[in-house]
Amino acid sequence: MSSYFTDLAQQYIDGEWRPGTGSWDVIDFNPYDDEKLASITVATVDEVDQAYQAAARAQKKWAETNPYTRRAVFERALRLIEDREQEIADLIIAELGGTRVKAGFELHLAKEFLRESIHLALRPEGRILPSPTEGKENRVYRVPVGVVGVISPFNFPFLLSLKSVAPALALGNAVVLKPHQNTPIAGGTLLAKIFEEAGLPGGLLNVVVTDIAEIGDAFIEHPVPKVISFTGSDKVGRHVATVCAKHFKRAVLELGGNSALVVLDDADLDYAVDAAVFSRFVHQGQVCMAANRVLVDASVADEFTERFVAKVRTLKVGDPRDPETVIGPVINSAQANAISGTVEQALAEGATALVRGSTTNNLVGPTVLTGVPADSALLQQEVFGPVVFLVPFDGEEEAVRIVNDTPYGLSGAVHTGDIERGVAFAKRIDTGMFHVNDGTVHDEPIVPFGGEKHSGLGRLNGETTLEAFTTVKWISVQHGRSGFPF
Repeated sequence: MSSYFTDLAQQYIDGEWRPGTGSWDVIDFNPYDDEKLASITVATVDEVDQAYQAAARAQKKWAETNPYTRRAVFERALRLIEDREQEIADLIIAELGGTRVKAGFELHLAKEFLRESIHLALRPEGRILPSPTEGKENRVYRVPVGVVGVISPFNFPFLLSLKSVAPALALGNAVVLKPHQNTPIAGGTLLAKIFEEAGLPGGLLNVVVTDIAEIGDAFIEHPVPKVISFTGSDKVGRHVATVCAKHFKRAVLELGGNSALVVLDDADLDYAVDAAVFSRFVHQGQVCMAANRVLVDASVADEFTERFVAKVRTLKVGDPRDPETVIGPVINSAQANAISGTVEQALAEGATALVRGSTTNNLVGPTVLTGVPADSALLQQEVFGPVVFLVPFDGEEEAVRIVNDTPYGLSGAVHTGDIERGVAFAKRIDTGMFHVNDGTVHDEPIVPFGGEKHSGLGRLNGETTLEAFTTVKWISVQHGRSGFPF
């Protein structure tokens, strides 16, 4: 097992590796075989405060550092990831049950986002705006917000932590990161180690491994952070947004989804099948953009379903270390039980299982359901696992209505032989992202990423990351003399 699990099973605060002082430990397990990977004593409220105070102290000097100097840190971090790519992939496979394909996918995206952060350090630009007052010059500066709090999830922990941490640092901020307790290394202390070795000054990135059972809302209530970047469920996201609003903080929320992949009557069915299978079953379906629902025009539903079911039956379930494995374990037993409960509820409501995956410990095989009642709550919610609902429709109008009939609005896709027909369809869907003739799972460094409705607030990537982690300041200069009324 990688030495990372012993070396990095600590808190990282103010440039120092140290144990937490809480009264209990986070136990890091391999979800495939239940091997104990690490034990980390949780950080307390006092240690969260120490992390934020260290970040606040370090940030001022960092913001004044030449952006070309800041940029060099990210160039070195990228080289470190490239040099250790296989080791990091093995860690991802062990800690979160990701397959080799998934680990490669995550690392590829992580490197792309880090490359964008290298450029982002040089992106903030000021403006000079005209004034109706004679002799006045209006300067608008784009400046760092100060300190950013980042809360990352378990499904793509390395990527989704890096996606907020790296841009925030590149733009002159300091960061305190709280990774998910199921992935404290891949989503937390591994990043601290990489940036430490890349030469990031101490205090600028702090990692606290802890839980709300220990610290309550202290991480988001603390007066130091001006922005909280949260990726996770809409239930927790709603709470984060509420607390942030109460304390006049900006919340950037990347939340859940209930995406649909739509197959119109003129689609390339074989290609649509491939896109749908990937969109639902990548990383065991534990992806916010995953296609929970596959909608198929009734005129091609039988043919599509036959091909779709045949392909799903070929997906190998098992050890994520095996390069042939497509579906590894879900993150924990609670998740496995919740998925089984979803299937049981659907069957009780009258659905038919065209494929019924078995559950062994945290290994949950793929399930394909059809005939779920149109008014079922299951069609409204996110299912974070390898379960898919096939839903037939009659014509585009009905398809649009069904796709939009959910409180979520993150991603989606439509397959058609007519590109412009697909674009017109996409414009009618209430989502932050939608893809024509492709899958539902996409993320690119310079394209705005985020959702509508319960799927989040704000956007990340490219220019929108600039908006998320900086603010603007107006400084006016009067070169002449102003006249005052008294």
